[in-house]
Amino acid sequence: MMKKFLSGLLVGTAATAAAVAGLAVAVKKQVIDPIDEKEAMIEENRKKAARKRIAR
Repeated sequence: MMKKFLSGLLVGTAATAAAVAGLAVAVKKQVIDPIDEKEAMIEENRKKAARKRIAR
């Protein structure tokens, strides 16, 4: 009986850890990466505008 409990506990813990890791990856992909991409695009546009100002 104790062996079944321990194996179930280990499987449950592993499944929970995998679910949490999957959630973290999903949040990073859906939320954090688009924000970083947007910030990079804004910075690139700022650099282009500065070059245009200097070129005139």
